[in-house]
Amino acid sequence: MTQLITPQLVTLDQNLGDSPADVIRVLAGKVAASGRASEVEGLFADAFAREQKTATGVPGGIAIPHCRSAAVQEPALAMARLSHKVDFGAKDGPADLIFFIAAPDGADQEHLKLLSKLARSLIKKDFTAALRAAATEQDIVDLVDGALADKPAAAPAAAAAPAAGTTTTSAPKRIVAVTACPTGIAHTYMAADSLVAAAKEMGVDLQVETQGSSGAKPLDPAVIAAADAVIFAVDVDVRGKERFAGKPVINAPVKRGIDEPEKMVREALAAAEDPHARRVPHSGAEEQAERAEEEKGEHIGQKLKRALLTGVSYMIPFVAGGGLLIALGFLLGGYEITEVADKVVLENNFGNLPEGGLAIYLGAVLFKIGALSMGFLVPALAGYIAYAIADRPGIAPGFVAGAVSGFMGAGFLGGIVGGLLAGYIAHLIGTWQVPRWLRGLMPVVIIPLLASIVASGLMFLVLGGPIAGLTVALNNWLTGMSGASAVVLGIILGLMMCFDLGGPVNKVAYAFAVAGLSAGSADNQAPWLIMGTVMAAGMVPPLAMALATVLNKKLFSLAERENGKAAWLLGASFISEGAIPFAAADPLRVIPASMVGGALTGALCMATGVTSQAPHGGLFVFFAIGNLPMFIIAIVAGMVVSALAVIALKRFAVKKPVEAEAAPATVSV
Repeated sequence: MTQLITPQLVTLDQNLGDSPADVIRVLAGKVAASGRASEVEGLFADAFAREQKTATGVPGGIAIPHCRSAAVQEPALAMARLSHKVDFGAKDGPADLIFFIAAPDGADQEHLKLLSKLARSLIKKDFTAALRAAATEQDIVDLVDGALADKPAAAPAAAAAPAAGTTTTSAPKRIVAVTACPTGIAHTYMAADSLVAAAKEMGVDLQVETQGSSGAKPLDPAVIAAADAVIFAVDVDVRGKERFAGKPVINAPVKRGIDEPEKMVREALAAAEDPHARRVPHSGAEEQAERAEEEKGEHIGQKLKRALLTGVSYMIPFVAGGGLLIALGFLLGGYEITEVADKVVLENNFGNLPEGGLAIYLGAVLFKIGALSMGFLVPALAGYIAYAIADRPGIAPGFVAGAVSGFMGAGFLGGIVGGLLAGYIAHLIGTWQVPRWLRGLMPVVIIPLLASIVASGLMFLVLGGPIAGLTVALNNWLTGMSGASAVVLGIILGLMMCFDLGGPVNKVAYAFAVAGLSAGSADNQAPWLIMGTVMAAGMVPPLAMALATVLNKKLFSLAERENGKAAWLLGASFISEGAIPFAAADPLRVIPASMVGGALTGALCMATGVTSQAPHGGLFVFFAIGNLPMFIIAIVAGMVVSALAVIALKRFAVKKPVEAEAAPATVSV
């Protein structure tokens, strides 16, 4: 197996800069210079993106920046002992020992086990003391190789058992824990060892299941059953969470397991003695109660936003595929396919083609598949809005309320109202205290039945008619739009699409366009106009940022320039989120500049009759775009205006280039 660390990858007693970005960039350069990575910037971008998610500093003056990256060709460890400490976010201050772990996207299990073992060794004081005392790069390599040569499971297994010779008057408390982080290389295992070590000093029997990238060995069910409490130190979902149902639980991010292991163990011991402590939920009513407790701090606006965004995100796959299939059906069969599709697909086949031949038959099949997919738009929207509020028991009543909304002509507005009703009613029923024998029936029978009756009944008897009337009025207004009113709507939609780049406001505008898409036709193209406007405006921010990085490179950091290269493709594909790295770094300049260009694009699209029969895809669904030349011109116009605007704003507010401000101290790499 290739040696993970070599003297070439070690830097001793140098100043690598003032920030984590400076240090990570130098160490990424070391990895690339050793031939283990294909490029510096790609590796740096992946590592720094991971650093921004969760700081990698840990107690003891140590930091372990790490990532998996497509730029890495062979796993590598680059180590630096800094003469000038850098703050990597640890609670006890800046770090002087930095280990940069670079793993390929498809790293094999043996390498991942070694990388995780190194991370575990760094919490041992004698090991870190030896690293600080090492005189040469080779000394560092020898120390690391020695740590990696130990049996991987020896330390955790020994630590999990009570200290030898310990005498107690009663049986020690037993705790089980699960640790997990997004990459599963370092924090997962360091948190596990920190918790085990803290528990051992306190005379507590603690056993850990590490759900990391080097594999996980599930805890013995008998160990879980005997445990007094459970600790979840995780940044991702716990796999097999139901195994711990009913146990008192302490939930925290994985980094807290490294920073405050003693405190977490004490909290778990206290929870074990508290009959009112939070517990790992069972399914059904208890899970609903747990969700209610977790969401107690949310105000009504946050809850509504979360529910609506969940509904839209689950609805989009139905609409994206369905809309493209309908567009392909029109391409092959013409607009008249809407009148004959049902008859063609039922009465014809490849051996009995209809009048018009194969194109008409395939067009009818594609159109019908798309139309059936689009038919799930409102039920899926309502069903998953209810799911966001009441979890799985809300799905069925939400779908039913959405189907009722569609039946009554209440459209997506009715779907939103029906989904909210179904979700809150299901949530309320889920909080009922029922006998234990009835709990198993609650999520699969009682809640769906009662919530469907109440929510759909209200839609039929009270709300469906008025909402249907409002929907008809809205459709009539859109159909009658022309001239200045259409341009104003285009400006509003363009501003919304560029305001938060995939956030709630962007999603509202997109959902408004998608929800009306199925109502479009050759005689009523207003919904297609709105869809075309929304898609074009949403493409502007990433394309504008990509153009700006080309027009004036000095105003953007190297990482932003790399993001700019990717933003060309993201923008062309209608992925507004491609501009998020720029907006996150400089929101007060990037977002207003994007909105100006988006508003111009929206106005041009509406004024010139640009349409889209596809809900997604950008330039790659050109066949579904009406007035394609103006679609492209509108996007280019908005892109240029936004790019020039962001450059002007950066020049006005920034006196010197970003590179000059962010440049690390001179270092020989």
